[in-house]
Amino acid sequence: MCLAVPGKIAALDESKDDPIAGRIATVDFQGSQVKVSLAMTPDAGEGDWVLVHAGFAIAVLDEAEARETWQYLELAEIGETPPELKGPPPEPAAEQ
Repeated sequence: MCLAVPGKIAALDESKDDPIAGRIATVDFQGSQVKVSLAMTPDAGEGDWVLVHAGFAIAVLDEAEARETWQYLELAEIGETPPELKGPPPEPAAEQ
């Protein structure tokens, strides 16, 4: 299973324009900062929210989407399922 996590671009590192990875940015994931390639999101800039997988920003998100994803991740961490993802309650068993 693969997981992509939203983070906010804290800074662009223009001095590290890697020929393979492209532009590099420092992305903040709720306090943890990681260097991320922007090769797949060339229009992303400082202050933008991006979805990151395996060291690459794969999509630009709006802030509401990013925060909603973090809420889902926090619920998953404590073993809860968001109400909108739960199915309908099971039908009562028929008496025999």
